[in-house]
Amino acid sequence: MKHLCAPRHYQSISVLLLAILACPLVLTGCKEEKKAAAAQQLMAPAEAVKQDSPSSAKAAAPNPAATSATGQPAVAAGAAAMANATSAKQGTKKPKGKGAKGAEQATPSIKYRAGEDPDFAARKGWPVKFPAPLPGSLLPQKRIVAYYGNPLSKRMGALGEYPKPEMLQRLKREASRWQAADPSHPVQPALHLIAVVAQGDPGKAGLYRMVMPDKVINDVYSWAKEAGAILFIDIQTGHDNIRAVLPRFEWLLKNPDVHLGMDPEFNLIKSKARPGSKIGTYDASDINYASNYLKDIVKKYNLPPKVLIVHRFTRNGVTNYRNIALRPEVQIVMNMDGWGAPWLKRDSYKDYIVSEPVELTGFKLFYHNDTKKGDALLTPAEVLKLNPKPIYIQYQ
Repeated sequence: MKHLCAPRHYQSISVLLLAILACPLVLTGCKEEKKAAAAQQLMAPAEAVKQDSPSSAKAAAPNPAATSATGQPAVAAGAAAMANATSAKQGTKKPKGKGAKGAEQATPSIKYRAGEDPDFAARKGWPVKFPAPLPGSLLPQKRIVAYYGNPLSKRMGALGEYPKPEMLQRLKREASRWQAADPSHPVQPALHLIAVVAQGDPGKAGLYRMVMPDKVINDVYSWAKEAGAILFIDIQTGHDNIRAVLPRFEWLLKNPDVHLGMDPEFNLIKSKARPGSKIGTYDASDINYASNYLKDIVKKYNLPPKVLIVHRFTRNGVTNYRNIALRPEVQIVMNMDGWGAPWLKRDSYKDYIVSEPVELTGFKLFYHNDTKKGDALLTPAEVLKLNPKPIYIQYQ
């Protein structure tokens, strides 16, 4: 991003943030050992990708870090690429019957695209058996439709791209489209705020992350209330530890309408890489820590269940998924977080969400990056053909 999109009351902190909330980065992919066949890239969160920057058609080495106008390393608020995803479409079902003369005749086959085949989903373990929802739970009775981003940046997502009134109106229209597409699931609108932003510069603490001021967070929370929406706070840890970062948000999470998102891409403690130069990872133990923390918040403040969004677009983004604990106090959503052509997004959903079942699923749509090569943005009806159907939808 070349400038900040900050309301007037943010001017006092804009100067501070200018150097660190700078241009996004582009990563080119990681290699899947089982996906040696040629394929195109699927790019990860666009908050760290310039909307007008070209992406390679093949996997390549990471690009050098972009720089700000002062020549300093730019923010890495979400750049990554996933290469060598499978382009094979998920199979067909060919029921057969006998004709008038007793000869077998093939009936028209049912063709499914990647991520849509109910038989494939069943073989992988869907639907997942999870604890019965507690009173006041949002999922799976409702579908959450969220706008993602940060109000200090136009390039980190829809939440900050438009002025507040226009942004809320756009979210309302998207919620109405999803409600029309699936009347059986009432839509719950949401704002998904990046409250801890990964940085390309280590900063004073040397942790490659910046915690948003409480005023910024409270302002977005007030916007959510105005729109009848819930709030998610999203954490990009950089070189910090989720165990150190998460407790500082108890003041906010104690509210019944505030939930959590965690982003493995920017958890780089093990590699010590600069955010944006390498894709990070979370283990099941990290997710279990966050889930257990939310469980304790629910019990401490007598709250309805919390929703925990875990972004994912690579195989190594989440390790040991079978060890992720399911709790009645926390509803875990594995959110397909990659961008690209529709076929590639379906492939990614199949490979990293359907193939490794946890509890519930989500799907991210990028207004700019999904369409930058001329592809149409997937519609609610198209996304709802996926199996299992995503119960959390995020727009960036």
